[in-house]
Amino acid sequence: MKKLLFLLFLLLNVTTYAQKNIYTSESFDELSKDHKTLAIMPFYATLHLEDSKNISKENLKKLAEKEGYAVQNAIETYFLKQKQKKKFSVSFQNTGITNSMLAKKGITIDNIDIYTTKQLSEILGVDGIISGNLTLKALISEGVSTDFDIFDYLLGDSGYGRIAIKISDGKTSKLLWKYEKEINKKSGKNTYEIITDMMKKAARKFPYEKDKKKK
Repeated sequence: MKKLLFLLFLLLNVTTYAQKNIYTSESFDELSKDHKTLAIMPFYATLHLEDSKNISKENLKKLAEKEGYAVQNAIETYFLKQKQKKKFSVSFQNTGITNSMLAKKGITIDNIDIYTTKQLSEILGVDGIISGNLTLKALISEGVSTDFDIFDYLLGDSGYGRIAIKISDGKTSKLLWKYEKEINKKSGKNTYEIITDMMKKAARKFPYEKDKKKK
């Protein structure tokens, strides 16, 4: 009985902690009222792999970029599938178009941080930017183990890293929404499953659903 209560306590705290990691600006409604299209950026990834000492800096950089683009693609796929079920108040620019336009301007994952959200939005012709970063101990795009038990959690062996997703206003560059979450063995076996799990947990707090904006 004590073990059951302890497990319930852990689950409750994990859920509460996840909700606390979601931020929505008090100015969201005002700043986003005219938003029609958002662009999803490739994410910036930092890798701390167990065998990173045996990987050259150049290859480690390529692997990090691969993970960043995989997250971008997974977020786009998630939103496109959800848009068929829900009535979002915004659309999402095709990431192929986004990446092509960025490349034409010489903008890469390495130098994108020198541009403001306003500058990027003007270049891409969108009203806001979805961006973020992740820190990984495993290459989630290549698939990871989902075998999990409570001892993994207690011993701290369930984590693969952490991810942060944010939405910023294109006119003011102000942060509108942000969600941070740990990536662990319960999150999913690949990038898409992990992003889907993450966004499902944030669904009640995602601000671009038409019904929510009307309230």
